[in-house]
Amino acid sequence: MSHPHPELSPPPPLPPGALRVVPLGGLGEVGRNMAVLEFDGKLLIIDCGVLFPEDHQPGVDLILPDFEYIADRLDDIVAVVLTHGHEDHIGAVPYLLRLRRDIPLVGSQLTLALVEAKLKEHRIAPLTLGVREGQTEQFGPFACEFVAVNHSIPDALAVAVTTGAGTVLHTGDFKMDQLPLDGRITDLRAFARLGEAGVDLFMVDSTNAEVPGFTVSEREIAPVLDRVFAGAERRLIVASFASHVHRVQQVLNAAHAHGRRVALVGRSMVRNMGVAKELGYLNVPDGVLIDVKAVDDLPDDQVVLMCTGSQGEPMAALSRMAGNDHRVRINEGDTVVLASSLIPGNENAVFRVINGLTRLGAKVVHQGNAKVHVSGHASAGELLYCYNILRPRNVMPVHGETRHLVANRDIAVSTGIPYDRVVMAEDGVVVDLQDGVARVVGAVPCGYVYVDGSSVGEITDADLKDRRILGEEGFISIVVVVDSGTGKIVAGPEIHARGFAEGDEVFDGIRPQLESALAEAIDQGTTDNYQLQQVVRRVVGRWVGGKLRRRPMIIPVVVSA
Repeated sequence: MSHPHPELSPPPPLPPGALRVVPLGGLGEVGRNMAVLEFDGKLLIIDCGVLFPEDHQPGVDLILPDFEYIADRLDDIVAVVLTHGHEDHIGAVPYLLRLRRDIPLVGSQLTLALVEAKLKEHRIAPLTLGVREGQTEQFGPFACEFVAVNHSIPDALAVAVTTGAGTVLHTGDFKMDQLPLDGRITDLRAFARLGEAGVDLFMVDSTNAEVPGFTVSEREIAPVLDRVFAGAERRLIVASFASHVHRVQQVLNAAHAHGRRVALVGRSMVRNMGVAKELGYLNVPDGVLIDVKAVDDLPDDQVVLMCTGSQGEPMAALSRMAGNDHRVRINEGDTVVLASSLIPGNENAVFRVINGLTRLGAKVVHQGNAKVHVSGHASAGELLYCYNILRPRNVMPVHGETRHLVANRDIAVSTGIPYDRVVMAEDGVVVDLQDGVARVVGAVPCGYVYVDGSSVGEITDADLKDRRILGEEGFISIVVVVDSGTGKIVAGPEIHARGFAEGDEVFDGIRPQLESALAEAIDQGTTDNYQLQQVVRRVVGRWVGGKLRRRPMIIPVVVSA
């Protein structure tokens, strides 16, 4: 998808005094969140995250926002504001800074520390500005006020951006946990104050808009974890997001209460928790945290392994354990806890991991059979509160699949916001705020940018289609040698197949047809090798489709001798 809305033309030049908002990710998907705000010739970016690949994107490591829209305007970027430290909001920052290294990064202490640790691996030293809730900073024509919000990672911030066109309030990811583990609640007083002053465009998290009521407090996890720990007779392996500081804190507390030691497994988990501990966001009871190498010296009933892989990511620690491809081996009687929710699209990968762990003899505790995770996003009841407190003039649902955005729109309309003041956008759709009204004015190309090993943006959808065909249908190679002087076949056709249950001898029946088709083409004056290869491809494709009911990748090679 390079252009999600072909019916929309490119946007006109931005009128004087208007504010332009261009989402480059996060609308129509859960991930790669990024929004570009433009005013008076300058750009402000809010978040720059990654999306994790699904089964139909084989071999892809990460998916980035499409930077093409801003590629020739990098010098106009005054700052990148990061709302919090989750990968779907900060993961693409290194790839943006490769284009211009001195773009200022703005965020809370923990958010910047996590970004800096990530950038260190990319050998980039960023220009950063740490901010706190209640603080206001000016970046070019953008006045940014930061507001405390509660999420599943400490130090999350919403940002109110004020320009000559009005005020935009972007929530980032948030919920309204009234008893958060760190005591830091979403600042509804600041929301009310901003509402009184006037919010012209409310860009609001939609992830849980379909979920009625209120999101459960993080504190309700503790008793469930306590029961799981009490009932575990051997090792405990707990998987969560590598940045979920609150969940790791709860695991450390439960381990301490039950006389267990905790080892962190997975490079990103070790890195992020090291940062959180150093900054005081993670309180580690004395003697609880140990190196993973020391685990083998302890009895099984004293061990907890805290690892990555709760979403079934193929290279994460838990997936490799499920495949018996990790230094930590799953044994009969171990208890595995998946302490996170399912991100849409990851279900098959997660269930595959659960089945693999169960096959190895583990008892698997997950959201489907125990309350071992609560969401970090506001449910419908909390969104209603926000709309009633803020009374925004315009609304733009963000952060979610299409169904989430539509559910959020319906909530906004139910509170009295006019239907035509709720802007339904997707990635690449351009929205202008002018004279107090937000409206869609066009669209820009906004495709997926794939990170595949060391290559960035070189893999195309056509390449992924080839990979799927190779994985699902196999491939056939046919080599034919033709005398360049006489045009006669002097060797072959030699046929080899991979990914077929049948042996190569099944293709003996096609050889006479191939020889006949090639001879006929040569007799008619076709001597170009490429055209002869197309003859081979057509004949073999037709035969395989009819005989074997398959559509493999066919690689014909015609060599002149």
